[in-house]
Order: sequence, then structure tokens, then C-alpha cells
Amino acid sequence: MRWFPGSGLLGRRGGTARERCGTAPRSARRPWWVLLTTAGVGTVLALTAFAAPGRLSNGGYIAEGTEATRTDALIQQRFGAGIPDLVLYARAPQPADAPEVRRAGQEFADRVARERGVREVVSYWAVGDRRLLSEDGRAALVTVDLRGDEDAAARRAADLVPRLTGGQGPFTVTATGPAWVMAQVTDLSREELIRAELIGAPLAVLVLLFAFGSLTAALLPAVVGALSVAGTFAVLQVLAAYMPLSAFAFNLTTALGFGLAVDYGLFVVSRYREELAAGAEPPEAVGTTMRTVGRTVLFSAGTVVVCLAALLLFPLGFLRSLALAGISVVVLAAVATRVVLPAMLLVIGRRIDRLDPFARLRRGARAGRSPSWSRVARLATGRPVLAGGCAALFLLALAVPFTHARFGVTDERVLPEKAESHATATRVGREFPLPWTRTLAVLLPDTDAVDQRQALDAYARKVSALPTAGEVGTALGTYRDGRRTTGPSMDALLYVANGSTWLSVTADGPPSADEPLVRELRALPSPGRHHVSGRPARVLDTKDAVLGALPAAAALVVGAVLLLLFLFTGSVLIPVKAVIMGALSLSATFGAMVYVFQDGHLRALVGDFAVTGELETSMPILVFGAAFALSVDYELFLISRIQEEYRSTGDHRTAIVTGLARTGRMITVAAVIFAVALLPLVSSGITLLKLVGCGLALAVLVDATVVRGVLVPAFMQLTGHANWWAPRPLAALHRRFGLDRRHRHPDPGTHARLPAARDRGPEPAPVSDK
Repeated sequence: MRWFPGSGLLGRRGGTARERCGTAPRSARRPWWVLLTTAGVGTVLALTAFAAPGRLSNGGYIAEGTEATRTDALIQQRFGAGIPDLVLYARAPQPADAPEVRRAGQEFADRVARERGVREVVSYWAVGDRRLLSEDGRAALVTVDLRGDEDAAARRAADLVPRLTGGQGPFTVTATGPAWVMAQVTDLSREELIRAELIGAPLAVLVLLFAFGSLTAALLPAVVGALSVAGTFAVLQVLAAYMPLSAFAFNLTTALGFGLAVDYGLFVVSRYREELAAGAEPPEAVGTTMRTVGRTVLFSAGTVVVCLAALLLFPLGFLRSLALAGISVVVLAAVATRVVLPAMLLVIGRRIDRLDPFARLRRGARAGRSPSWSRVARLATGRPVLAGGCAALFLLALAVPFTHARFGVTDERVLPEKAESHATATRVGREFPLPWTRTLAVLLPDTDAVDQRQALDAYARKVSALPTAGEVGTALGTYRDGRRTTGPSMDALLYVANGSTWLSVTADGPPSADEPLVRELRALPSPGRHHVSGRPARVLDTKDAVLGALPAAAALVVGAVLLLLFLFTGSVLIPVKAVIMGALSLSATFGAMVYVFQDGHLRALVGDFAVTGELETSMPILVFGAAFALSVDYELFLISRIQEEYRSTGDHRTAIVTGLARTGRMITVAAVIFAVALLPLVSSGITLLKLVGCGLALAVLVDATVVRGVLVPAFMQLTGHANWWAPRPLAALHRRFGLDRRHRHPDPGTHARLPAARDRGPEPAPVSDK
């Protein structure tokens, strides 16, 4: 091995056996004790994981503390009005105004009002509002407000709806509304969690078996993944007892945690087999593996934790609960990889290649080299401009659809079209003139409808005259097109309370005009203070809140990744390159998400879903946090091996080719395993899970092939020895504070003393594929 002056590096096999094994984790010194303890703890965790979860939530998609949410709370508190938690659709064979039907309808509404947990019930038969009557006159709506927050409302809806739907006297009743949507999504996510456990894990083991050949080697990463998921489920049980936890947390934890933990185990086992093939004894092989790959696992886990922690900056309960779940599973995956896996390797020793049905097919694969990736690396480094340019153009082409992305918040369309809440909402929207999802509320807290009658009348006329405003309901009557059309109705008292009043404004333009209407209402002068709420207002405020938190979250992620990669490599250029390529890879993923889920293309490949013409606002944020972390994860494993080879040879191109030849196959297998673990999400009937699964699967596959296989080698070949350069102050800082105590960064001046022919010289000798 070439010894760089001042670097303090030992040869690969240099030093004593104690020095070579000294970095093995302490758990490897008593492996049987570790395994017995792990078996006991794992059993307890598995039993805990089967316990019923606590406060599961399917809300959290609306930003907290915005003008719209505060106004909704005030209107609910003062007037008892707002978006109903449940909407019951009651259809009879006779007209709803028939005496016997009217009597049965009033009795049904009274029975609903007497149910425990119901705060208020409004029906067509009680208030006579024609907007609650279908166009054919045979169906009517009963709206129900439930007590408690959205989580309590969803739990109450799960108990109420089965008893209030179906045949109810002369009516056939179905239900929709936010609370019932949340309840149905929670039930469906639990069913799909079981399917994920029964399908995802076995498929991942099959991929591992194909990659390793040996059943013994394949089961080791799977054990690490199972321990990580079981431990995280136990943590989530504790968290759910103290805070609302997204029902999707368990689904995403199973996919993300199992996939990431298996990736870590895959790289560790692969390097261990490589060391055994090179002639090392098991203790020495474990020490070398944990000093190299084990160190990379720690940096990788730290990077993933930082990326997921950035989700805590967004004012969305959905993202925050998923961030906590993701952080838990990553930490546990790293602990299991660093503590349990070395003990298992020492106990198994050289028997790791037992039960190998594919031994004849793999030939030299155990040595860790991949002939295919060797050829790809030589092509990418031989023509770096052409190879890198084509890869970049491919990613940019995938990113083009993201330029017309539109964002919204989740509703009943997240469920399959046959789900009751989705089907009923579609029917209500088709048969009734009341677009309750597009109705805005304008609160005038200082305006008295009696004392300021003229001012309120003038304001209502101005509101109804707005181009995209439809019908405006007030205590004074109904307004449309700048004039009053009807006088006060039976429900006029619903609009006044304690010297304040509110207006209901129905949007009349296309759905894309709802948010501009909110801005116009907020800018329109009123008799006193006024606040705007309603679903379009909450969507707009949520988008603004997410955009407001985005710069801080991006700065945290980018800054932390730059720092961690600098501490890992001692290089200035590699961290910057990792951030740029991660952003390019994510842009391609986002473009594909828009093309499929917003525009509705390629539905036959991912399964049917409702095309809404927009992406859920929190989904790109979640995919960004997880996919960017995984991008840096693969970067760490590739760069660590390239850097190790460069320190051994001092030859830049040979280091790139050898590093990719030794890690390319494992990175590809890791990406495939991660994508396989996401298959239950991809096939989910819940659009949100399908979107996340497809987005993450595409991100890791593109990153592991196009970015790591072509773009990174081409870029590193063009930048040459500058990849490992750092200004003298930063190099000194890395030598003092860098976390790689054994492998110090070479002295910055060393590269200048290397022969220039290393950059421009003859073709390096072909890398052996044996």
C-alpha cells in the first residue's frame, strides 16, 4: 500500500492482530451473551408490537395555528357551525317531502342527535334548506358535528356509522365526511400492514437469497430488519399513548425500517464475506468490517436522522409523527447492525456460506467484485463527459413534469372509489347543490347584525359580486351577484351570536379559483375585523405554512449533510457534489410523481387510484426527507470504498473503478430490496401510501443505477484528485475533529506531489473480476 506522508495510514494488512481487531464492537467479545439477551428482548418487543395501538390519527394534513383553523374553532365555539364531521346521505323511494317520509326523517335525525358524542345535528326536515335536498327530491342530507378533536371524532364515527347506515326505516343511508374518511383509512391501513408483514419481508429474503446465494447469509440482514421494526413498533406504542400518531406510521415504518436495516446488514455481511475470501480469520474479518462498513453505517444513520428530523419543522402533525417513527427505526437499525450483527457473524464464522444453492452461478461474486459494474465504471470514467451528460439529461427529462405541479390536501379521494366515504361523497357532489367542501366562512367578530344592518348588507352585496363567489348566506338573507335574492330564513339565527356574525360563501367558479377567492375575501374591506375559513382557506394556509418552513428545513438538511460528509471524507467537493446530485435525483422523482399521480398516466403499472389533478402537500416533503437521506446513504457506501482504494493505490481512476466494482452490485441489491419492501405500499388501495411507495422506490432505483453507477464515477473522473482536496485550515480541522481516527485525510499537499500522469497517463490495468 502507498503510504502518504503525514497521513498515518497503515497498510491493509499492516499492524498486529490486536490493532486489526481493536475496532470490533465490544458486543463481539461476548457474542453468545449478546444473542441470548437479544432473543429475550426481541421476544418482548414482538409481543408488544401485537398490542392494540393507542391514539391513531389520520389527520394532521392541515397546518396548525393558521387563520383558517383559528377561525373555524371560533365559529364552531360561538355559532355551532362549521364543516360537519359526518354527512349522512338518506335516500327514500318516495319524495323527501312526503308526510310519512318527512316524519321518518325527523325521527331519524332526532335519534342521531341522542347518540353519545354527538354535538349537533342539522337535517333538511329541521331547517328546510333546499341545498340539503337532492335535485330529484328523493334524497336528503343529515349533517353531524361530533364532540372532541379530529381523532376523537374519527373514533366516534367508527362506532356510530355502522349503526346509522344501511336500512333505516324508509331510507337507505350511507355516510361520508372527514371523520368517517379517517376511520375508514385507519381500518384499511391496518389491513395493509398485515399484508406488508406477510408479503414484504418474505420477498426481501428471497432477493437476499438470490444476491448472497447462501440462506445463512441472507437471513442475517433479515434478522436485523425484523429486530428494528419490532423495536420501533414498541416505541410507537409508547408514543401513541401520549400523542396522536398517524395510522400510516406503522405502514411506513415497516417499509422504511425493514428496508434500511436490511441494507445495513447487507453491506456488513457482504464486506465480512469479502474479508473471509481474502484470507482473514472471522475475528479479524469482523474487526475490519466494523471499522469500515460499520463506521459508514453510523454516518448513514446520522444523515437519515437529520433528514427526518427536518420534518419536525413543518406545522403538520402527519409529518411530525412520521418523523418520530422514522427516527426511531433508523436508530434501532443502526444499533442492531453495530451490536447484534457482529455477534451473529462471530458465532457463525466461516459457516456463513452454508446452504448455498447458487454457488455455481456466482463464481467469483463472493470476492465482492462485479464484472458488470466494473465495465460500467470503466465506460463512465473513460468518457466522463458523454456518460455524465447523458445521465444528467435523462434525470432532467424526468424532472420536466414537476414544473406544472399543483398541491392540495387529502380528502375522501385518498380511498378506493368503492369505499363508502368516497362513493357517497361523489354522489353528494353530483346530486346536491351544496358544495360543502368548497364553502367558505367569513367571521365578523365585531359586527352586530342588528345594530350594523346597513353595513352588513353592503358588505354582503360586495362579497356576492366577486366573480367566483356564488351564493352568500347571512342573517339578513341570501345574496347573489351583488343583490339580495331572499329574506331571512329559518336558520337566520345560526349566523348571529353575542354581537358578532358570519357569512357562508359558496364558491361558484372552477376549483382552481377557490384559493384566489380566499385571497380576495381577505383583502375586501369589511365593517370591522374579518377572518376567512373553510376548506379552501385551510388548504391555502397549509401551503403557505409549508412554504414558510421549507427554507429552514432545507438549510438544516443541506448544512447537516455537508458537515457530516466533510467529517466522513475530509473533502470539500464530495459533500457539495452529493447535495447537487441528490437534488437532481429527487427532481426526477418528483417529476415522475406529477406525471403519474397528478396527471394520471401509467395507472395500469401502479394500480388504479383516483386522479385529483394535484399532489397532497405533505407527500413531496416526506419523500424528500426519506429519499434524500437514502441518496446520501448510498453515496456514503460508495465513496467510503473509493476513498479506501485511493488511499491504498494513489491511482484515481483505478480507485473509482475498483470502488464501484466492489459496491455497485451491493448498492443495486440494496435498492432492489428497499423497493421490494415498499411493494405493499405501491399496491395499497390508499393513494397516499401508493404515492409514497412509488416515489421512494423510484428514487432509490434511479439513484442506485443512474446516479451512483454513471453520474458519480463520471463526475469524480473529471474532478480528479480535487475530490479529496480541502483548504489547509479545513484539512487541519478534519485531522483534529474528523470522526475517522484510524484513517486520517491525506495531507493537502500530498496530491500536488503525486505524478501528474495519474490524471492523464495511460489506461490503468483492468480490474480483476475474480
